[in-house]
Amino acid sequence: MVEILYEDNHLIAVFKRSSDLVQGDKSGDESLDQEVKKYIARKYNKPGEAFLGVVHRLDRPVSGVLLFARTSKALERMNEIFRTRQVKKVYYAIVKESPPSEEATISHFLKKNEAQNKSYVFDKEVKGSKEASLTYRIKGRSERYYFLEVELHSGRHHQIRAQLAKIGCPIKGDLKYGFPRSNEDGSISLFARRLEFIHPVKKEPVVITAHFPEGDIWPLFIDAAK
Repeated sequence: MVEILYEDNHLIAVFKRSSDLVQGDKSGDESLDQEVKKYIARKYNKPGEAFLGVVHRLDRPVSGVLLFARTSKALERMNEIFRTRQVKKVYYAIVKESPPSEEATISHFLKKNEAQNKSYVFDKEVKGSKEASLTYRIKGRSERYYFLEVELHSGRHHQIRAQLAKIGCPIKGDLKYGFPRSNEDGSISLFARRLEFIHPVKKEPVVITAHFPEGDIWPLFIDAAK
């Protein structure tokens, strides 16, 4: 069952679990966009397939806020909002190693390897790379882990995963970027907590916040997030 976080005539936001696929791929698994289309068709008794535009994506092992557009106009305007970075994107990440600073803005150049479905990080621009920037803050600690708040300033492929790994802090469970062990449920400990933007039609502030994912590790840090 789809969990709705925000809904109006123009936009719909849902909670993405770490196992959910945003759009169909070669796995053949049912994707979240198809589930949301079915939800809209049922709720509004719409004949045929409902329009649903993918505004942004989350990697399959990542959970949190996922936003869709319900009209082509809203999709076009939200694409522009994301493209021009007029949206605040806040994530939480759990890492084992201490970052170099309590708080820092880091910038790199990322180059995607399509065959490996992986991004490589460079300190200087290389052919085919794109600039990537984020700000992290240490928000909490446990005996074994650090809890980071990450504000994403760009939207590159695997950006948070790759950039945190570059500074020696691969995300818990993320084998692809150097964490030594996987999480039991196949997730990585990265969570899209909040989106903030001006509504593309109503021109009002919108803040969409997701609840913490289920699991043993996240409850340790709920208080730290406040």
